Amino acid sequence: MTSFDGVARRLGRVGRGVTLAARTVVPVDTNPVPADWTHVTKVDPEDAKKIPLLYPLYLRHTSAVSVGGSADVTARNTEETFALLGPASVPVFHEPSGPRHVTLRTREQADLLAIPEVLNGDSEALVGQLGEATEYVREEMVPDLLADRTPWLPDFAADALADFATSWLLADAIFEAYVIQNPDSAAAREANVTETDLLTPRESKQRAMAAERHLESELVYLEYSGTYGGDDAAEALATISEGLTWSRLWYGGGIDSRERATAMLDAGADAIVVGDAFHRVADEEAELCERAAEELDPATPSSAVREWVDENLAVADSHAAAYLATIPSVPHPERVAERYLTATVRTWLRLRELVADGASVRASSTERSENGLDLGRTLGEDASDELGSADAELVRRCLLALVADRSDADGVSSLDVPTDHFALSPSSL
Repeated sequence: MTSFDGVARRLGRVGRGVTLAARTVVPVDTNPVPADWTHVTKVDPEDAKKIPLLYPLYLRHTSAVSVGGSADVTARNTEETFALLGPASVPVFHEPSGPRHVTLRTREQADLLAIPEVLNGDSEALVGQLGEATEYVREEMVPDLLADRTPWLPDFAADALADFATSWLLADAIFEAYVIQNPDSAAAREANVTETDLLTPRESKQRAMAAERHLESELVYLEYSGTYGGDDAAEALATISEGLTWSRLWYGGGIDSRERATAMLDAGADAIVVGDAFHRVADEEAELCERAAEELDPATPSSAVREWVDENLAVADSHAAAYLATIPSVPHPERVAERYLTATVRTWLRLRELVADGASVRASSTERSENGLDLGRTLGEDASDELGSADAELVRRCLLALVADRSDADGVSSLDVPTDHFALSPSSL
């Protein structure tokens, strides 16, 4: 071994020591996953999973949005989901269930890339897909990027740069260690988790400690995937949290009320993850707007639309209120739900009017008065005032795209908004 090799190895050990001290001794939080994320909304790119028409209104209350799913997810529908969510004001990160779901477009738009590792699945779920992903990044994704952006590089330089870029991308990602506890879920089937693979609270703690200290996983995720874990999950969270010092601990599964959300947070979760409750809002509003189109007209005053919503839907028991109730920072979820559902109905009636009138819409946000799509008039002042400028422009672009898809209007082809991800589709306008 040369003296240079010895110095390099000593420097490497010093670097690892500094990293370890930063994580365990120095009172500085170095985890790239923000500690103030307490509520994460998981949006599934699957074509059957739809999003609410005015989704930025709902998502403005969550800490972050995760894009990922376990079934019928493709690179195409993942990119389309990022096209909708990436411009929103809330942080959006990627939890791919397959290596090829990560593309240059998703990497550009995702604030974080979270690579899953299933601690109680088969070896494929722990390291197999990571190996496949590393090969894909090194031999396809990065070379394609370099060929596109630096075609002048000689082969030897491009090869060395590809090695560096691959290591950099993996180092820049965060690792998410899953403990899957619902063997009937799609996630369990993907990872080959069966009844015999379910872990006791102590076993979960032991594997979480190994994930934090050996795998250096920034996240540990107790996953019940669609089923509420209840007391068993609470016991596991309390036990796991005792063994973690640096990794964040998240819980997901069956969160559809304030009581369930606070129970998991109180048990030790740093954040709870909500998915199905968000998608149910879209299904609910589609049914509501279908009835509204038969009984109301665009000239109906906002107060009358609100009364109609209250008469046709038990708002306190609605899916909109249920989703908002999972966010502890929303003090009166039923009131907020009533406002958002009213805004959705008003918006849908207004869009139908624009289509019926054969309105010519333009993409430019500076032409509000000319294209008849003033958000204050369309949503109602209360709802539109809650949107920041970026979210307001995103909502407006989506509405313009819906009208354009239905009326073949000019000037919106550049919007690139995949409108088929809305439960309220252009065909029903």
